Amino acid sequence: MLDSFQTAVVTGAGRGFGRAIAAALVAAGTGVIGIARGEQELRAVRDRLGEGFTPVAADATDETIARDVIRDHRPGLLVLNAGATPHMAPVHEQTWETFSRNWHTDTRHVFAWTRAALREPLAPGSVVVAMSSGAVLGGSPLSGGYASAKAAIRYIRGYADDESKRAGSDIRFVTLLPQLTPVTGLGSAGVAGYAARQGVDRDTFVEGMQPILTPEQVAKAVVELAGDPGGAPEYLVSGTGLRPVG
Repeated sequence: MLDSFQTAVVTGAGRGFGRAIAAALVAAGTGVIGIARGEQELRAVRDRLGEGFTPVAADATDETIARDVIRDHRPGLLVLNAGATPHMAPVHEQTWETFSRNWHTDTRHVFAWTRAALREPLAPGSVVVAMSSGAVLGGSPLSGGYASAKAAIRYIRGYADDESKRAGSDIRFVTLLPQLTPVTGLGSAGVAGYAARQGVDRDTFVEGMQPILTPEQVAKAVVELAGDPGGAPEYLVSGTGLRPVG
């Protein structure tokens, strides 16, 4: 149950999975602090969700932002969803700057917020849900360092969970691995790249992905995991539902 979470933080809350997660949490009665760079997108989410959503236009990779938001709002739930759209190209057509893009956003922001969660620390019983990717299970040869950046998030979760236990902090760390979906901006870029690589049109490629994962399914998964203290540490979410990894 989410009754114990009066306040949650959702990074990358302006669109895609983050917007859907914020909506689901607000609907469940949890106040959401939404973090994203795009002030206009956040304002649109606020207009839709009302007073239960507090927009904060900021860079989620900023360690000062992570520390200050946790100190000021004392959330019981962190959903670390922010991420960059990877540069779609085979490895030999990448530069180091394009290859490492997701390390500088996805991984760095999970590191910043996880560190702040342990150092402040969050209150006992708090939950941190970090968004990894189904790409870590099979690789992603057209998205540079995306899969490896998302794999590092899994390691960070494990390290943080161990430190929480060592300190007796009682903070639960969970990783969610969504499969590729064409219904987000990031996923649409991936679908276009892999369809071209296979020499098929987009619609044909998408047909082979059925059933399609939706942002609402991801949001539902986050709500379920946050309210399940006896759950597994990692889950894959796809159009067929939620299942533990390993």
